[in-house]
Amino acid sequence: MKDRITIRDVARKAGVSLGTASRALNRTGRVSDAAIAAVEQAARELEYKPDPVARSLRTRSSGVIGLLVSDLANPLYARIITATEAALQAEGYSLLVASTHNERKREDSLIEIFRGRRVDALILGPCEKESAELIEKLSREIPVVALDRDFGASCAGILVDHFSGALQATQYLLNLGHTRIALLTPGTELRTGKERIAGFRKAFEDRNLEPEPAFIRAEHSAMQFAFAEAMSLLSYAERPTAFICLGTRILSGALQAIRHTGYSVPRDVSVISIGDTDLSQLFSPTITSLSWDLEVVGTCAAQLVLKQLDRQTAPAHNERIVIKTQLILRESCGPAAPT
Repeated sequence: MKDRITIRDVARKAGVSLGTASRALNRTGRVSDAAIAAVEQAARELEYKPDPVARSLRTRSSGVIGLLVSDLANPLYARIITATEAALQAEGYSLLVASTHNERKREDSLIEIFRGRRVDALILGPCEKESAELIEKLSREIPVVALDRDFGASCAGILVDHFSGALQATQYLLNLGHTRIALLTPGTELRTGKERIAGFRKAFEDRNLEPEPAFIRAEHSAMQFAFAEAMSLLSYAERPTAFICLGTRILSGALQAIRHTGYSVPRDVSVISIGDTDLSQLFSPTITSLSWDLEVVGTCAAQLVLKQLDRQTAPAHNERIVIKTQLILRESCGPAAPT
């Protein structure tokens, strides 16, 4: 196996001292332009790649940012991760991603693993039993950005306006004559779930109506419950005439249940997806969706991290960015049908 090229080899080929080679490559200290040119040429010819471990020990920076999300299979997260990585890579940082499976113990374990790998900062997505205190505690030791989860006034984060989104979606269905509307969303203890339920209830309250309590299904996990919950709801004598559901496996499970019971969208059941995914756009009929700019979410997360890492700018410890939603009308909603 070929021996690893070291900075000593670069210095020898460039005809300079080890210290000069180090200063030239890292652009630190006093070094002549001629020496920089000679060292860079030697590094290219030798295909020299700096040892990341040694560099992190020297600079106290690994050049890596850690990102935790609840489910890597969630297509909404995929677009956020892609945008975050692109924005960080443009500034010379790499992104390390892991899934908590929406489990608090796993989140705690992954945070410790990431810190053991000397990540420069953390971006934390939603997880069960979210705690603003956790973000505040971590922020005292390492830059942290909260991604659509609860965080304290002294911390930084990005929030999607799920309350207004759920309010708008529910109002749209009420305007179509639907009053038996089912809401399927993960987690009553997650900020996202709590905000959606609050917006859903507010739409009914504004019409002096009460939603059917049994039609609000907010489970600990979105992984498997959707099909069974939708089947249960559709078996009611006075079944829901409309569904609002998270546009991932929950939407898939609800659509399967509607088809399995012989109902048709939108003739018998109207459907709105929370989050605009490929399933929403490619399903026939296409699904009306609550949408928000996932690329902006990812880019903003990266920018908040970079601000905290940049010692030349004011810290972004208390910056809060709110992303608005919009309702994209497609083919999956119609007037309420009699049951």
